[in-house]
Formats: sequence, structure tokens, C-alpha cells
Amino acid sequence: MEIFILGFFAIGYLVLAGADIGVGMALPYLGRSAGERREVIAAIAPFFLGNEVWLVATAGVLAGLFPRLEGELLHGNHTVVVTLLLAWVVRDMGLWLRGRVPGARWQAFWDGAIVAGSWGLALSWGALLAHVLLGIEGPVALLAALVPAALFATHGLTFAALRLRGGLRARAAVLAGGAGEGRTYALTSAALVVVAVVAGLRLPLEPGTSGPLLVPVVLTLIPFLVAAQAWVWWTFRHRVSGPSYL
Repeated sequence: MEIFILGFFAIGYLVLAGADIGVGMALPYLGRSAGERREVIAAIAPFFLGNEVWLVATAGVLAGLFPRLEGELLHGNHTVVVTLLLAWVVRDMGLWLRGRVPGARWQAFWDGAIVAGSWGLALSWGALLAHVLLGIEGPVALLAALVPAALFATHGLTFAALRLRGGLRARAAVLAGGAGEGRTYALTSAALVVVAVVAGLRLPLEPGTSGPLLVPVVLTLIPFLVAAQAWVWWTFRHRVSGPSYL
């Protein structure tokens, strides 16, 4: 049961947060002006904070139920993990601060922070996956990390195509072709699920001794998390029609 709980949260994070990370990576391509970039950001504005809860939950499950794996995976990749956290902070700072001052330079600076932070997140996750799947580290891992990063970017484009209108939607749907936006999003989501499952099969998934205490608590909380996520998606199910609070 512990393995399924960890997989549930990890896969949920990659699929849900992978979309807003990918949108941030593709921001210069999708938004050619400050107004367009703000509208693109509005596509992920209602979701990104909720998506990050899945990462926090994954880290909590890892620490509570798989202490050995936490030590090998996190402490054994200290530089990558620190880079990931810094990129996370930079990206979120950009999302929150870009709209606080109307100046063009201010907005351009934080737009750059969103892009840099999103790429930093994608490459950090790619480096971790390269370490798990291929057992490689260092500069070679950065090259291998480009493949998962490209998958994040593609996933973000498909999500943006589902959320945007007009010219922005057409720009985001460049990869959909005749397959349809929903089908393309399902394909990129499935690809992320496959990557997560294959990586999980290569990890030393040996639960610790706190499972009997923590598993019932986590199982009780999961329905509330899923219900909250479903409510957010249903509330903001319509395409973006203008700038958001960000």
C-alpha cells in the first residue's frame, strides 16, 4: 500500500504540475507581448499552487514511509535537489510579482524569472530521472535531462491549447495536428505516467516501520485532496478570456 500511495502522489505531481512547468518553459513562444504573456500565465494561475501540494505530499510520504529512499534519492543528489528548490522559488516569485508593478522592464524581468525557473525545474527533474533510470550524474546527466524537459514543454503546450483562445490557442496547438487537443494532452500525460512508473520500478522501494501509523492518515486525506483538485478544475474549466489576478 505504501508504494501505491507514493506512486499516486508522484504521478499526480508530474502530470498536473508538469503542465504549468511546461507552460512557463514555452512562455516566450506563446506570448509575444506583455499582454499575451499575462494571458498565457492566466491559463495556469488557478492551478499551480494546488499542483504544488502534490509535491509537498510526495516529499512527506517519502520522508515518512520510505526514509531509506529519501536518503539515497535526495541527499545523494544534493546539488540537483537544491537547484530544483531554487528554481521552484524563482518561478513562483515571477508568477506572483510580475503583475505587481505596471512597468515594462519590471514585467519583462519577472517573465524571464518564470521562464528560467520553469526550465530549472524541468531540467532538475530530468537530471533526477536520468540518475534513477540510467545511473548517470554530472554533465552527462544534463544532456539526458533534456529529454524529460522536452516532454514537460510538450505537455505544457498541450495544456495551454486546452486553456487559451484565438491566436494563442492556435500557437499552443502546433503539436496537436489533427489529433485534437484533448487527445494530445492525454498522450503527453500518459508519457509522463510511463516515465514515472519505469523510474519507480528502478527505485529501492522498501517501506520503513511507520507505515501502520501513517498509511491510514494518508488514506483519509487523499479523498479531500482529490475533491479539492476536482473542484478547482471544474470551477476554472472554461478557456481563459483575459488576464488573471497574477
